[in-house]
Amino acid sequence: MRRRLRAILAVAALPLMIASLLLAVRPAAAASLTQVTGFGNNPTNLNMYIYVPDRVAARPAMLVMVHYCTGTAGGVFNGVGRDYVTAADRYGYIIVVPEATREGRCFDVSTPAALRRDGGGDSTGIMSMAAWARQRYNVDPARIVVSGFSSGAMMTNVLAAQYPDVFTAAAAFSGVPAGCFATANGSLWNSQCSGGNLIKSAQQWGDQARAMYPGYTGRYPRMQLWHGGTDTTLAYPNFGEAIKQWTNLHGLGQTATFTDSPRSGVTRTRYGATTPQAPVEAFSFAGYGHSLPLDGMFPHAITFLGLDGGGNPSPSPTPPAGSAIRGVGSGRCLDVSGVSQANGAQVQLWDCNGQTNQQWTPTGTGELRVYGNKCLDVYQSPAGLTSVVIWDCNGQANQKWRFNPDGTITALGMNRCLDVPNNATANGTRLSTWSCNGGANQRWTRT
Repeated sequence: MRRRLRAILAVAALPLMIASLLLAVRPAAAASLTQVTGFGNNPTNLNMYIYVPDRVAARPAMLVMVHYCTGTAGGVFNGVGRDYVTAADRYGYIIVVPEATREGRCFDVSTPAALRRDGGGDSTGIMSMAAWARQRYNVDPARIVVSGFSSGAMMTNVLAAQYPDVFTAAAAFSGVPAGCFATANGSLWNSQCSGGNLIKSAQQWGDQARAMYPGYTGRYPRMQLWHGGTDTTLAYPNFGEAIKQWTNLHGLGQTATFTDSPRSGVTRTRYGATTPQAPVEAFSFAGYGHSLPLDGMFPHAITFLGLDGGGNPSPSPTPPAGSAIRGVGSGRCLDVSGVSQANGAQVQLWDCNGQTNQQWTPTGTGELRVYGNKCLDVYQSPAGLTSVVIWDCNGQANQKWRFNPDGTITALGMNRCLDVPNNATANGTRLSTWSCNGGANQRWTRT
């Protein structure tokens, strides 16, 4: 059995190993990836590594990034998780990287100890790491998140279920529902689950997760799920079962509230909201197996996890508070239609007049406020069309903006720029977002 498990794990990890091979051969303690010892209770002898960028936000977010079977901290750091590292340099958050040390280097998401909060399994050691880093780096408790790949994705689901009072969001790449890999014989492999043959109701999956933290009645983290349609290592039906579990934990039904295709062959569904930080978001990749084409896709995870807002430490040309925003191409100002304070009121161009509906105040968390309590907000319709409106400030990614040195203003939730469609200049022209191109219809000044 041990030989068979070793062979299966090697196949499971092969796509990820190939994807990161050239970089993974570097020593684990690459550049600023540093090993930490003596971090606390560590019953399964995990290794802890941490990445602290040169410029850390005053109140940084923290990402726990969990590797795949046969993986290492250095392998995931320099390989498939590298975009998370690049974003950390930009946004000033820290990354904790646990490393399994047992044969096969898989994380235990199977044994009774592993599937109980503070049960003495791998999750116990990982939470000791998180607590150590949280204390030393003044981490924002509202932005502690977890993400992992394959075995690490399975651990991501388990951590989010066991510690919903710690994690605010999670992103699992090619995993299974929390508890799906449970075994009673000490084995770390569950063939029924890996083969996609463990089918349950949403309530059953939800109850299985709730049993990992008995008595808990609070909210559960946002969950983002990624899976290949032809995955034969952790078969594709696990994707649907995980959606069942997390929609149930959020008190939602199985009907998506939003569906689109962010790139060819990828279907994205959201449950409970249409925004980039919906309670549950799922990405299905047609024609792909256990290794996903993630180039250009990581911004969706970074936004969903909330890692791209609330404390970018880099110098920013953000202007002073309470002034008008004038379009370079039109000479007209960013204006709330009809001086309305209603949620959903359209934002448009209008002659600059100094009224309150043209006075915009940037905040330290990336908001653009008007009237003191309404935020510039990007609404995306089910058809994929975007409009710029005002809405009650809620801290979500579709209300995060960045002023750029060239005068453009980036909507961080979509990585697009505030745009005047068709280079229009007339009063009443409604604003939208578009791919950033630096045109006069995307450049703005403060007056």
